Amino acid sequence: MFDIDLFDNSSETIAQLKAMGRVVICYFSAGSYEDWRADASDIPVAARGLKMSGWNELWLDVRDAGVREVMVGRLDLAKTKGCDGVEPDNVDGYSNRTGFPLTFDDQLDYNKFLASAAHQRGLSIALKNDLDQVKDLEPFFDFAINEECLQWNECDMLSPFIAKGKAVFHTEYEGDATTVCAKTAPLQLSTLIKRLDLDAWYIACWE
Repeated sequence: MFDIDLFDNSSETIAQLKAMGRVVICYFSAGSYEDWRADASDIPVAARGLKMSGWNELWLDVRDAGVREVMVGRLDLAKTKGCDGVEPDNVDGYSNRTGFPLTFDDQLDYNKFLASAAHQRGLSIALKNDLDQVKDLEPFFDFAINEECLQWNECDMLSPFIAKGKAVFHTEYEGDATTVCAKTAPLQLSTLIKRLDLDAWYIACWE
């Protein structure tokens, strides 16, 4: 499986990967405003909130109909480009300082909306992080993608996906194969060790 940026890769690149037998998952942010994206101006100004800690992005009001319309457009783009599935990121705004009074239920509603819209287009969909809602959302998502659950001692929270035979693709940015793989293998996580800049280097725990 290759997880690549939806906007930064062409349909030709996706077709080439699929011809090599790769499953292509396309990344986009579903919960933040990125001013460099081609459709950024379509996101209502009123739905752009506080700056995300550590990133040049703004949290979104996921209750806003205009935000949801843009995300439907992104899912349409993923379908048109030939992606097999999608990875919508930043789907845990309710647990962050967004500038909006988002609740647990607001986030559940939005994430279920994304899953339904993806499935309507024949796309698989990953639940990215958002560990506190795993139990509620597992039935609606096809697999999970997680960063640093080992570092934060949270990997057990992904067990509902494993219990239902759904893959959990997991990345750690610190440690080595000896320390990381020995702990994640018994949990049946598909673990990569990568650098934070996400270059081509990696260690795979199954190799």
